[in-house]
Amino acid sequence: MANSAQARKRARQADNQRQHNASLRSELRTAIKKVIKAIDAGDKAAAQAVFQASTSVVDSIADKKIIHKNKAARHKSRLSAAIKAMA
Repeated sequence: MANSAQARKRARQADNQRQHNASLRSELRTAIKKVIKAIDAGDKAAAQAVFQASTSVVDSIADKKIIHKNKAARHKSRLSAAIKAMA
């Protein structure tokens, strides 16, 4: 356990930051799941609308370096391809 006041403060700050990052990561996963659910429902127009909203969430979380920008691009690319593949 941290002994100095400085180390205790850093431990508190690290815990707060970890919780904040976890919240953002959860928001990202929820956004991706919403798009997948819309794709599975089979309505291309609705899926496209949900994808547009989710894209900004994915980008903002990548900008905050919660996930790598290439991972964000990969998610967006695969979701977009899945939407385009719909009949």
